[in-house]
Amino acid sequence: MDIHNDQQSSIEDDESRGISLFPNDQDLVITSVEMMRKPKHCYLIRFGQYSMSVHEDIMIKYRLMKGAVFQKEELEEIVVADERQQAYVEALRFLERKPRTEKEIAQRLGQKGMTADGIEKTIERLQQERLVDDELYAKQWAEQRITKQKKGRMWVRQELRQKGIDSELIVEALNEVNEEDEFYSAYLIGKKKWQQIKGDALERKRKTGAFLMRRGFTGEQVRKVINKLITEDKEAENSLEELEVFE
Repeated sequence: MDIHNDQQSSIEDDESRGISLFPNDQDLVITSVEMMRKPKHCYLIRFGQYSMSVHEDIMIKYRLMKGAVFQKEELEEIVVADERQQAYVEALRFLERKPRTEKEIAQRLGQKGMTADGIEKTIERLQQERLVDDELYAKQWAEQRITKQKKGRMWVRQELRQKGIDSELIVEALNEVNEEDEFYSAYLIGKKKWQQIKGDALERKRKTGAFLMRRGFTGEQVRKVINKLITEDKEAENSLEELEVFE
């Protein structure tokens, strides 16, 4: 919310001057209500020589209509409500494209200049409305990254940490990932890498193993994949030898 003194600056280029400019213990009558060009859905509320801008939702909620009378204390409450509403609207806009974590939303709102109170109340409101759920986010992220993107749990753990997910929630999410699904993902990309490498078995083991480790798979998963690939190669050689003998 912006508070302005019209005697000192124009509507379009006002500086935010603070609610303290409003007089105490005095009726403040709204003299006009004007829609603003920017930001969208905001209105300029005039109280004679003073003015303030609020979001449309706040204007309706507090009945900020021409002729309405307010005290400074009431406007201070509206200032806080407007800051929270602006933060909430910005958070919804940020959530339009994809789910976000609490930390990601808080960072976004901070970058947009929202107050600490506005950020805190927005996160609480989004949690209540089930629009933000770090526990569900972590589980869905882990499953998608491991089964679809072929990433290992070590990689996923680091990603979730960076997104601000609580350590306990990360552990729970990773525990729900089926180890066989993770192994199959490692096997698929490991086999592709294995077939691309030229050289002897030792060289293929070294390069494929390093590749899988970089993808975040555990040492145990890597060992199992390498052993399976070696076994498959031996079986293929044996089948070829049997075919040659038969011919």
